[in-house]
Amino acid sequence: MQGDATDLAAAIRRGSLSGAEAMQASLEAAARQEPLGAIAYLDAAMGLASAEDRDRERRSAPSRFAVRPFAGVPTLAKDLGGPFAGLPVTAGSRLFERKGGEADSDLASRFRDAGFCLFGLTTSPEFGLSLASEPAIGPVCRNPLDPTRTAGGSSGGAAAAVAAGIVAIAHATDAGGSIRVPAACCGLVGLKPTRGAIPGGPSFGNHLAGIASELAVCRSVRDTALIFDRLSGKSRGPFPDPSPVDSDNGRLRIGLLVDTGAAYPTEGDRLAAVEAAARTIEGDGHEIVPLSWADFEWSVAAGGRAFADIVSVNLAALIKAAALDESKAEPLTQAFAARGRALPATSLWNTLNEAVLVSHKLWALFDRVDCIVMPMLSSAPLAIGSFPSDHANTDLHLERMTAFAPLACFANISGFPALTLPFGQDEHAMPLPVQIMAPMGNEPRLLSLAARLEAEGRWQHRFPVAGLPS
Repeated sequence: MQGDATDLAAAIRRGSLSGAEAMQASLEAAARQEPLGAIAYLDAAMGLASAEDRDRERRSAPSRFAVRPFAGVPTLAKDLGGPFAGLPVTAGSRLFERKGGEADSDLASRFRDAGFCLFGLTTSPEFGLSLASEPAIGPVCRNPLDPTRTAGGSSGGAAAAVAAGIVAIAHATDAGGSIRVPAACCGLVGLKPTRGAIPGGPSFGNHLAGIASELAVCRSVRDTALIFDRLSGKSRGPFPDPSPVDSDNGRLRIGLLVDTGAAYPTEGDRLAAVEAAARTIEGDGHEIVPLSWADFEWSVAAGGRAFADIVSVNLAALIKAAALDESKAEPLTQAFAARGRALPATSLWNTLNEAVLVSHKLWALFDRVDCIVMPMLSSAPLAIGSFPSDHANTDLHLERMTAFAPLACFANISGFPALTLPFGQDEHAMPLPVQIMAPMGNEPRLLSLAARLEAEGRWQHRFPVAGLPS
């Protein structure tokens, strides 16, 4: 592993480099890697000023500096979500101009309190509507591991920036796989937290009917665990905070799914990686419980319907409330907004009821198992242009996304936590990702299992972290 945010923070803390030097290295890496299209907006002055503030704090208030786990670490926010003061979010759309900037969200404040130094926004598809990050306004985001392929979406810019080493960690959001899919494409760790674990205030505590979560894409499980703990605080809402292994005698029942159905087949090398991950966990004394596509088929279909209706209605409402000129939007965005306006309230009500049943079915499944190991992507990252937005066929677009990541969206609809990490590479040196799901509030268990898999050393990052001493 060529370093992570924890390593960079430690180097800054011991004085191997200053925050300003780390920021300068990130800015230089951003310039070198500009063809990747990972960064949609960059403010070098903001980044350097923030880093210099941390350096001054290190000299004048070392006790305050010491409690910031990522003090001086450069990072990037996503051009969707937040907001972060001073960073003008456009959601990848011509409907907004890059000017001004709102006050920090609660989450943004926690990022800054953790010591992060922000200097830009990463590329997102328009309104996050795609599993590729190729907005019409540009830039087209490419995968650092193979620039002919997508870095995923909608947090593709974040994943590309982290995988390329421009930054060691980056803010990301996930409403239908948008943290996990880019992480899987780029060989990173991506956690979609339990619904409600991460603050959504002050302005949209139930954004997208609760299906959206914010956190980060990371180069290591330990970074993921640390940023989750820092951003979520100590409260997990109504859910217990379990020990990493808390079933009888420390023995977990590991649900194993290696079948994604005839309609959404997953390539053999990806299924083999999932099975290998489960066997690794089994080797620690845990029990494998085989699961079938029949256990998930209805939930996947219902989750897809809920996602389509929720994002469509949300987009239609946003355009109306903000009096936006919809004609400036991409054709696919306009089609989703039209779909939202045409949706009867009774249909939306039925969809939301189905979403509750998705959660119920997963709760029932977790009566049989303690966690589930399953595929994240059906294939290697697809070619640039595989998710075009210059058409109005929303059903076709949704089907393409489901075929690429069939087990992504239903985790958002259910509210359950899910994590992906790489567990090997294919014949083209692209990552073989594995996804793990657990019951509500069980992030510690996910992180513990992920750390066990990471320790196998089956994946190595291709690019070092900018500024990190060798």
